[in-house]
Amino acid sequence: MEITINGSPADITLEKERTLGEFLSGIENWLLGSGHSVSGLQVDGTVIGVDSVADAFRWELEKIKNIAIKTSTSFELLAEALLTAKEALKTYEDALFDQQNQLREQWKNSPAGVFLSEKAPELYDGMVKTLRGEGLFPQKMEHLIDERLREVENPKNELLIMEGAVTGIAQRLEDLPLDIQTGKDQQAAETVSLFSGITEKLCRLIFLLKQQGILTDEVTVEDLSIQAFIEEFTIALKELLAAYEAKDAVLVGDLAEYELAPRLLKLYSAMRDSMEKPVA
Repeated sequence: MEITINGSPADITLEKERTLGEFLSGIENWLLGSGHSVSGLQVDGTVIGVDSVADAFRWELEKIKNIAIKTSTSFELLAEALLTAKEALKTYEDALFDQQNQLREQWKNSPAGVFLSEKAPELYDGMVKTLRGEGLFPQKMEHLIDERLREVENPKNELLIMEGAVTGIAQRLEDLPLDIQTGKDQQAAETVSLFSGITEKLCRLIFLLKQQGILTDEVTVEDLSIQAFIEEFTIALKELLAAYEAKDAVLVGDLAEYELAPRLLKLYSAMRDSMEKPVA
């Protein structure tokens, strides 16, 4: 049996595998840790898609002459899933009302939908709501997807252009207790929402930058690893949200001004400064 991976012959020795499913399970384990996953499959010239993969997994290896495997990185798979989501939104907008339910179910069960449900569940949930006619309008959802695409394609640039947003929300955090005390509820709610969004974005960028080797484990914040710093940051964030819900303006003020605002600035500064160091 001839086996190729991304067009190149693969020297793979079969052991106890008897079916295609057992073989592919071994391939996935072999790829584990490499940052790649199987993203395409042809068996004896036949493309195996989502609809036929369950049956194909039962095929006996001894009857197969050729297996062509395509692998992609997690970044490539995420970018592809995001682009597919954009296409689904455009199709949804142009579809008749009685077609929209079918389009939503097709997207949910597509490889892109399944991938996002596992890797970006909050984005998946937002897509489902939009395709249900709830939540964000399609154009707004498309803007969020474009932002995620920029993060995947150039996380370094996406981090560097955040400086104004980070310093701005840090200032708003310091003003948060006064907003609560003076009845500016809408402004206070907006501050908490923006702060949560910026924090989530930084965490996503940390993952992407580390995966690409741009941000290393050697980067520290206040003598803590970034991971340890974020864990402490998250504890303070949960305390802030609880105090905000309880309308405890004093505790909100202390946490916002003395804990979260300075920590956010220090985290961003450490990440930004690491961008100036050459990748090893």
